Amino acid sequence: MDEILTEPVTGPSAWTSAELAADDGWIYPLGAGEIAELEAAAGAVREKGLKLYEFGADDFPLPTLSAMIADIAEQLEFGRGCALIRGLDAGRYDEQTLKTLYWGIGVHLGTPISQNARGQLIAHVRDTGSDYQSSNVRGYTTNARIAPHCDPADTVGLLCARPAKKGGESRIASAMTIHNEILASHPEYLEPLAAGFHFDLRGEGSTGDPDEVTFNRVPVFSYFDGRLSCRFNVKTIKDGMVKAGQPLRGLALEAVEAVAELAQRPAIRYDMEFRQGDIQILNNYTILHARGGFEDHRSPERRRDLLRLWVNLHQGRKLAPRFADRLNTGPRGGVFVTDAA
Repeated sequence: MDEILTEPVTGPSAWTSAELAADDGWIYPLGAGEIAELEAAAGAVREKGLKLYEFGADDFPLPTLSAMIADIAEQLEFGRGCALIRGLDAGRYDEQTLKTLYWGIGVHLGTPISQNARGQLIAHVRDTGSDYQSSNVRGYTTNARIAPHCDPADTVGLLCARPAKKGGESRIASAMTIHNEILASHPEYLEPLAAGFHFDLRGEGSTGDPDEVTFNRVPVFSYFDGRLSCRFNVKTIKDGMVKAGQPLRGLALEAVEAVAELAQRPAIRYDMEFRQGDIQILNNYTILHARGGFEDHRSPERRRDLLRLWVNLHQGRKLAPRFADRLNTGPRGGVFVTDAA
């Protein structure tokens, strides 16, 4: 078992809803000059004949914005754990150009990784008509409410190409604050959370088995190298433990449900509406994110569409070995690719 942190986490990463609402230091507005710089970098990529996903930071020069992106990386790793880039007019660009701008920001932050078995590096978060209650269906392909969770990468970015007609708000909570609440009220939960669980890989594991779960128990709270990191998804924990033949019960079940409940408390949870062009970036080790269910527009061209990017930071924290292998693809590995798109 990993070491258990028995002291509260201090510093800006352990925030409450009121504290985050009162602080605009994690919000990064783009001005006309910065947007022009992004567009010029996209033009440089086109002039070189480079395709989407084929270029890196050196090919996408950001002489001014690179300082902002470095500050965002610092905010993600040592600050609030969240960042919001606001001011991009997403409606001005075709999808390929928008993805190029987004990818360019991402490769300045770190290394993107695959998000599904098709090997997608930028995935559409939109309703495909799937039923989230069906086996192995991932929530981002539905319009359902999604419970608090972390994604299996250092960071997750969501660029709002189009918001929903109604609903779909983002709900974020500090995993560090949740740890502190558990430490104060139910310290007995820390041991099963540190022992970890077999997470359901929802048919996207390395063996091809639809019932594959993580080979190792992945801790919910992992204390390593002086830093506390979180990995949580109530649905994949419960489903994974059933598939592993060890359904949750007793203290372990109480502990998992406590994390989910705390992440939804109004005093802890911060709600935000996505505006078109917003880019939300979260540190998955310090933030849990959730989504309200949404109602979409009838017209396909107006339906809610977020572009998701999973990025491992250039200067990411050290992780305990069994915590770092979350998808049976090695430390900080992406989803195993079986059918590249």
